[in-house]
Amino acid sequence: SCVGLRNLLQGLSFSVRYYTKHNHLQTRCLYSKIKPMKCHIPDCSGSMCTPGNILPWRFFSCKQEGTKISSKSKQNTSMTTLQLLYKNLLKSEQENWNGISPRYKAVTERIKKKLEELHNKYTFNSGSPKIRFGENVYFEEGGCIFLSKADDVDEGNVDILFSTEDLGFSDAFIQRIRISPDQRYMAINLKSQNSEKATCIVMKLGHFPVVEEVIPNVFSFEWATNDALYYTTQKNLKCQNVFMTTFTNQKHTKLVYTEQDARFFVDIHCTKDRRFLTINSNSKTTSEVWLVDCRDPLKLPTLVQARAKGVIYHIEHRNDELYILTTYGEPAEYKLMKAPVASSGVENWQLVYALKEKTKLADLEMFRDHCIMFLKNAEHLYLNVISFVSHSVQSIKLPTWACEFELESHPEHTTSTCYFHLTSPVHPPKRFAYSFKENNLIEQAVQEVPIKTNCHTTRLLAKSKDETLVPITVFHNRNSKELHRKPLLVHVYGAYGIDLNMSFKEEKLMLIEEGWILAYCHVRGGGELGLSWHKDGCQHNKLKGLHDLKACIRLLHEQGFSQPKYTALAAASAGGVLAGALCNTDPELIRAMVLQAPFVDVLNTMMKTHLPLTVEEQEEWGNPLADEKCMKYIKSYCPYQNIKTQHYPSVFITAYENDQRIPLTGVLRYVQKLRKAALGHARRTCKKGNCIPNIILDVQATGSHCDSPWEDSLNE
Repeated sequence: SCVGLRNLLQGLSFSVRYYTKHNHLQTRCLYSKIKPMKCHIPDCSGSMCTPGNILPWRFFSCKQEGTKISSKSKQNTSMTTLQLLYKNLLKSEQENWNGISPRYKAVTERIKKKLEELHNKYTFNSGSPKIRFGENVYFEEGGCIFLSKADDVDEGNVDILFSTEDLGFSDAFIQRIRISPDQRYMAINLKSQNSEKATCIVMKLGHFPVVEEVIPNVFSFEWATNDALYYTTQKNLKCQNVFMTTFTNQKHTKLVYTEQDARFFVDIHCTKDRRFLTINSNSKTTSEVWLVDCRDPLKLPTLVQARAKGVIYHIEHRNDELYILTTYGEPAEYKLMKAPVASSGVENWQLVYALKEKTKLADLEMFRDHCIMFLKNAEHLYLNVISFVSHSVQSIKLPTWACEFELESHPEHTTSTCYFHLTSPVHPPKRFAYSFKENNLIEQAVQEVPIKTNCHTTRLLAKSKDETLVPITVFHNRNSKELHRKPLLVHVYGAYGIDLNMSFKEEKLMLIEEGWILAYCHVRGGGELGLSWHKDGCQHNKLKGLHDLKACIRLLHEQGFSQPKYTALAAASAGGVLAGALCNTDPELIRAMVLQAPFVDVLNTMMKTHLPLTVEEQEEWGNPLADEKCMKYIKSYCPYQNIKTQHYPSVFITAYENDQRIPLTGVLRYVQKLRKAALGHARRTCKKGNCIPNIILDVQATGSHCDSPWEDSLNE
């Protein structure tokens, strides 16, 4: 169930596996047990977004003298009026888009053709992950799950165990699978492209696999024994209940655990040695873990350590000891600690390894005698291999071009090799292996076509308003001359402790080949320099992220990377806060802004506690309802609140009708207000409208707040 520790350690903001063409199935690593919490507006990168109807604003009805109209009737009238207003706004934007989009037909076709060529060229090494159990190998391709013997997997001798199309789920993709220890059962999570809701299908395997059970609205699940499945259910983007179903002669389901605090999100994972299931209840800042003994799964779960404000922890197991990845103690960065299973309280936690200052733990994988930490320090990647036998730590610096790790599945903790991929926005994934026996790193030459990228990587440090040095990663074509005349695409996020997504994208490589410069600004609020980097850019520190972004763009221009009239800014989801704020405060720094499902109305959203994630989001943005200073502070940077009649760059926004995390109503209002302000300024200062910026909204009828499959993302 590995979702790459990436997101959890990036700030506990968002508990979903990213759905990409490289990895449809979630595999198991320690990170899978320590998945991040969902965020109100995650870096979709994610795979758990649910559509749903646009949530209406909160309605109040007053009793008036002399009228007998019921409050319910008034409420319905109010809703009808708002729904009509929303419908008219949406129709207006759709008509605007339909009128504008034909202008871009030629360039769209050219780009699409180029992206398809790059995709076909660089997808040979990105097959689906294979999960090995003894002599059997399970893998997924094209909506089907296959079984093969380990020796036959490359010979094409496979059995089909499951097909989404045959069972009537043709519009769904397989999000994760779990095989029971004796391989008699297989649990599969299916999710459609337009919803965050997932359905769990339990198959009884054998000569003729059959559907044993269909469980709706399941988020995470694990087998405790051969016939006992634990799972969490999801409602309104929240997971707070854990159930157990036994597939014996008398099938039985019971509620095992309920989380009462709305700020906490619950998921389930299995320790690498399959000794325990962990019930993990996490808020953005605090954790609590309960253990289910896989040898006696009917016994009540036992508490590891009661939640303590500000302490995050996650659990693995080895040789009757719990290995605890935690922020407990000073400094408040991640440490690996251990304690006996029988006395797991914090008073018995012993330090195994502590991260260095400003080091980001991107992933972690446990094996029988070793632990591998995947680390980022000063934007360089490292492996730290901890031996539990010799009590030594070996540190290995990885290639300088690498920006992201992608860990492969290792379901058998006794394996002697750890496999992973390294990638960057412009470098397709390369496979590497670390051998515990040989104590060395090996690059796996699996590419049929040599990967050649004529790209240069530069790392800069921008000095922010308070003198803090902010990292920037820059990519450009080695052969480019007069870089100050080249177009520049700046990327920013800066929320939830999540790093900027720097995995390979065909469109990024295409831009490099066409002479663009790409810059990634690792501003505070993200997680690139550890937990303190996030803390220094959330709640009452949000403006620091904006100051960082300004400093980064100015430094890029000073260093000769493009200039304002050739600069565009790109952001998605919560990255829209800083991007939108920059447009209000320093619009002269950029020529254009591109936003995807952007969070641009922070204040109104955080004032609406009926929205599904507002309460748990207070740890990121603050609580304006309870704190007037917080309300004023949010208002000081909120993109929607600070639109004014002035010059604005051109803006292109993609939004989704079924996006429950970023309700479309807020995006529509933002676009209307921004366009009105830009037009007002243009009328006062320009003749014949020759400096009116393009402000375009493309509303997608399908899709949600998640990464799309390749075909859909290509069309976008």
